[in-house]
Amino acid sequence: MTYTVNCSILLTELPLLERPAAAKAAGFDAVEFWWPFSTSVPLDSDVDAFIAAIRDAGVRLSGLNFHAGDMPGGDRGLVSWPARAAEFRDNLAVVAAIGDALGTKGFNALYGNRIDGIAPETQDAVAVENLAAAAAAVAPIGGTVLVEPVSGAERYPLRTAADALSVIDRVRTETGTANLALLADFYHLAVNGDDVPAVIEAHAASFGHIQIADAPGRGAPGTGDLPLAAWIARSRELGYAGPVGLEYKAPIETAFDWAAEGSVGGTR
Repeated sequence: MTYTVNCSILLTELPLLERPAAAKAAGFDAVEFWWPFSTSVPLDSDVDAFIAAIRDAGVRLSGLNFHAGDMPGGDRGLVSWPARAAEFRDNLAVVAAIGDALGTKGFNALYGNRIDGIAPETQDAVAVENLAAAAAAVAPIGGTVLVEPVSGAERYPLRTAADALSVIDRVRTETGTANLALLADFYHLAVNGDDVPAVIEAHAASFGHIQIADAPGRGAPGTGDLPLAAWIARSRELGYAGPVGLEYKAPIETAFDWAAEGSVGGTR
């Protein structure tokens, strides 16, 4: 079991393109990113520079988010937004091209906050179409679209594993799409009051990805109260074989002290 460093929330003291090398220097062989560009379709030169930074660092890009709007401004995805469906669709080819170049298999599609004046049923129907399109875009490179419950955004409708799994089941039923899976972020699930041990027992073997942070605080493992080591170990026992994403907040100087201390199982 290996860890993958989320370079969109960690190592942020450094310029974005320097973070993969910093993760490698800290002993990790894989990284993941939220969408690293400001637009759905960035310049080819910017994409090339991003790909080069990953390759030059000698790490693997294990995961990449689709464009999710203005994340610092509070957006949490475009999947269910009717007015921005074209923007989301325009992003798919770029994401697939980056994934193809770097061997990436996991692609997180944040669902999107609820929008005033548009019926939830309309937003959910758009989400089904967009998730199916995203899955079709990454299928040729063996990719899986990840659907994630999220905390901290009151207007975000997917709060629990059951919420995300219901969306996945609907997409599969209505479109025949198979390559979608749950992104089990133990921090988000715990903060939202989900029964994380029960989710693990029922679904660990089919998790598309695991991410971790401790709670309260969304800090490094060991800074809060969550039994992350036990949850990871049980997920492994039940068949989860992918990496564990490190998606927490910590200063660069102490970000990985817990790993050196061996306080959570696994290897870098």
